Parts: sequence; C-alpha cells; structure tokens
Amino acid sequence: MGQVVLVTGVSRHVGGVLARRLAADPAVDKVIGVDVIPPPRDLGRAEFIRADIRNPMIGKVISQGDVDTVVHANVIATPTFAGGRTPQKEINVIGTMQLLAACQKASSVKRLIVKSTAAVYGSTPRDPAMFTEEMSAKRLPSSGFGKDSIEVEGYVRGFARRRPDAEILTLRFANIVGPRIRTSITDYFNLPVIPVPFGFDARLQFIHEDDAIAALVRGVTGSATGVVNLAGDGVLTALQAAAIARRPVVMVPMAAAGPLGGLGKRLGLVDFSPDQMSFLAYGRGMDTTVMRESFGFTPTFTTRAAFEDFARTVSPIYPSLDAVSGAVGGIVGAAQHVLARPTRGTH
Repeated sequence: MGQVVLVTGVSRHVGGVLARRLAADPAVDKVIGVDVIPPPRDLGRAEFIRADIRNPMIGKVISQGDVDTVVHANVIATPTFAGGRTPQKEINVIGTMQLLAACQKASSVKRLIVKSTAAVYGSTPRDPAMFTEEMSAKRLPSSGFGKDSIEVEGYVRGFARRRPDAEILTLRFANIVGPRIRTSITDYFNLPVIPVPFGFDARLQFIHEDDAIAALVRGVTGSATGVVNLAGDGVLTALQAAAIARRPVVMVPMAAAGPLGGLGKRLGLVDFSPDQMSFLAYGRGMDTTVMRESFGFTPTFTTRAAFEDFARTVSPIYPSLDAVSGAVGGIVGAAQHVLARPTRGTH
C-alpha cells in the first residue's frame, strides 16, 4: 500500500505544485492538500480540504484521512502574502504548534517533512564561508521569517523527542527563485533601481522552484532523515544578480538599509525585514555536501542558472535619464533623511 500524504500550504505555488506532483506519483496512494483558501491552480488527483492549521481541527483531518506522511510547507516567508506580520507569525508559529500536536496524537503519522530556510543561519560579518547543517547562527535572526523559522525548527525538535518513532526530515532551502514564484527576493530584484549597502557585494545562493519541489518529492518518497541544506551550485554576488536582472544599482549607507526596507514595504514595492537587508550586505553560504552524498539530490539548475531563469521574467526597463535620476534621488534622499535624524535627547 502506498503513502497517504498531507501537504499544508497548497494555496501557494510550491505547496500546490508539490501536491499535484505527489498525487501523480505511483508510490503515493492519496494526497490531501490543506489551506485556509482554495488553491488557484489545479491539484490534479489531490483532495483539497479547507482547513486552518492554527485550529486543533487539523487533528481530525489527519486522523480521519489515516495520514502517514505530513509535509509542512506552510511556513510563510513574506508577511504581505499572509495579510501582515501578525497573521504571518500566527500561521508560522501557532500553526506549526497545532500541526505538530495533531501529528503527535495521530499514531498513523510516521514521517514528517518540514520546508525550512537558510535564513535560520542569519547573516553577519562573522559568518563562516559555508554553513554546515550542524552550525548555528552567529547572531539569531531578530525578526520576520528567519525568527519564525528558528522557532518552527525548535518545535520540530521537540516533536522528535516526543515521537522518537517518527522519521523527521528538515529541508533548509536557499532563496527559491523561478519564473512562476513570487517572494521578497524576487520583488527586490524587480525594483526599477536596486539599493545595495555601500561597500558590500553579498554572496547569494539560489535554488530553482522546480528543484525545490523535486527535493520535497524526494523527501516524501525517500527515507532520509535529519537536516539538509539545499542550494544550486555556485554563488552570485548582489551586483552580478542586479546586472543579470538588467537593473541599475544605487549604493546606500548600511545604517539606512533597514529603514529603506521599511520604506519599500510602506510603498508596496518590496517587503524586507532588517534581517533580510543584512543578508543583502553580508550574504550567506551553505555547504551542500549532505544534499548530494546523504540525501542523494543534485539540483538541475545552478545558482546562476536558477536566477537567470527568474530574470527572464523580469520586465525590461528602458528608463530615461531623468527617470533613473529620479529613482536614485528618491532612494538617496530617503537615506540622507534617515541618517540626518537627531539621536534621542538632542534638539
């Protein structure tokens, strides 16, 4: 008898395509996709159940479906897509707690796959060249998706202690890019002018959306456990990526990077936390030896090829000199305004 798989977060691209792909896999008997809103795309043979993982009722879905494998793909990276930072944190943290509590009670559940992120490693000037799975952040992420993911992984370790009989696999993905997925990093490189912290040219790793889904499928149908870093071969620098996306850059003071991220969020251009702006200054590298040797997975796309495939969907801009000057002037003016603010206690 094949697997009965529950996939969370099927209203978003990765979760929806994953559910459809698993439903077509002969090793899988049944796929149940859950989310709070119906998926915008066809799930194939997968069954959709409208359910909120923050609600204990998710336990009934698992028990009544006799689910043996759970894929938690519902950790949301961008608050815009969740309706704001508060619902994002509730879905990511409270939702994970409820889902794992339901899995703990369901004796049918034998395998758990968690879609995590490289953001758990943080990004600082003291980081190693490459993080291995055993390493931890030099400075823990203080906000947003990275902080949520640290908490999620903590709850997963707690679940492992309470259910030692269950197989658990945590997949830490580099930034996922591609022609069909929208994330904060793709929004960033869609800006008409790319702000880059002055004096920095961060090393970036990417994984293509197709490779991310293929890795999740392998996680479901395989037997690997533990933690695995996933990224395409090689690195790009922020300036190289901007050039591939055919975008001009403007250097901004590092002290203004966080406030500028907040400005971009308020203007609806890009949703970046201060931790993500640090990432654009210091970058991050992950060692992928475990991915290849233990997990047995080799991405089809390198980091560069993945980004190039995304960049083909970026609308080319042919701005006038006045338009570029205006955009650059706006960014620089905002940076100067931030830096000119008086410190507390001055007049």
